[in-house]
Amino acid sequence: MAFPLLLILLLSSLSSIPFSESALTLNYYAKSCPEFDEIMQGIITTKQMTNPTTAAATLRLFFHDCMVDGCDASVLISSNFVNQAERDTDINQSLSGDAFDLIVRAKTALELACPGIVSCADILSLSTRDLVTMVGGPYYKVRLGRKDGLVSMASRVEGNLARSNTSMDKMITMFQTKGFSLQEMVALVGGGHSIGFAHCKEFSNRIFGFSKTSEVDPELNPKFADGLRKLCANYTTNPAMAAFLDVMTPGKFDNMFFQNLQRGLGLLSSDLAFVAHPRTRPLVEKYARDQAVFFNDFAHAMEKLSVYGVKTGRKGEVRHKCDAFNSIKA
Repeated sequence: MAFPLLLILLLSSLSSIPFSESALTLNYYAKSCPEFDEIMQGIITTKQMTNPTTAAATLRLFFHDCMVDGCDASVLISSNFVNQAERDTDINQSLSGDAFDLIVRAKTALELACPGIVSCADILSLSTRDLVTMVGGPYYKVRLGRKDGLVSMASRVEGNLARSNTSMDKMITMFQTKGFSLQEMVALVGGGHSIGFAHCKEFSNRIFGFSKTSEVDPELNPKFADGLRKLCANYTTNPAMAAFLDVMTPGKFDNMFFQNLQRGLGLLSSDLAFVAHPRTRPLVEKYARDQAVFFNDFAHAMEKLSVYGVKTGRKGEVRHKCDAFNSIKA
């Protein structure tokens, strides 16, 4: 009786895994593209060493891809005369060119070695993991075998990506509808804000004309606010002006972002909401105290995010170029 019972339990557990996820494997390209790992490692390392902001840029690009219709490289598609793609919606126009350049370089090299085999979605997913670990973050498993999506529409972006002033309740709902818990949301967003930057226009409301009684958001550390005001003084004429999301260790993936929030060093209104909201504050405090716990939760959340909404089989394709479908689509 023990063997049939074990078999039933095994089949039951397998049936709970979506087919698209179960089709992914850790060594998907071992036979079809043996040079995959070596090529990826070389491209990623060279790009990050040359442009240190690549890690933050790629992590953000990955989030913006996965949160809209899943991790299918739809954010990489360029608009054409029949379609306005995701990357051209307003919230995506600040995505850094370094991340796009990395994916193009990797795809070009892989097409020479094993044409038509490696998807852009897999390139983006693996690049993100490797770059996070390069700047001090945790290692996590990335299963491969994703296909590239067949749809990329600007109209599908709104409501799927949090803006700098999105309320915490709305953000929680946004993640919950995609199957992510409160803990996973805080770990993912905190990880994304551990490295990278935000343009001055995204937090200008906190440092210029905040209210009738205060020019600056009183929740901001006064010295921090003064520094931001000087940095962003001409942001209306120079929209490229930006500040690090983690002012203490901007190039290192760690738990400093959560410690900063407790000191009034959170840059965005949505950052303030993490420490102000009663549901998220305990998680901020926990991650600020214990980096190992944060790393563990972030790694598990990233593994889950990396297989969210993946396309396999005929639901996708392996693009010849990452910024264009293999055939024009309306």
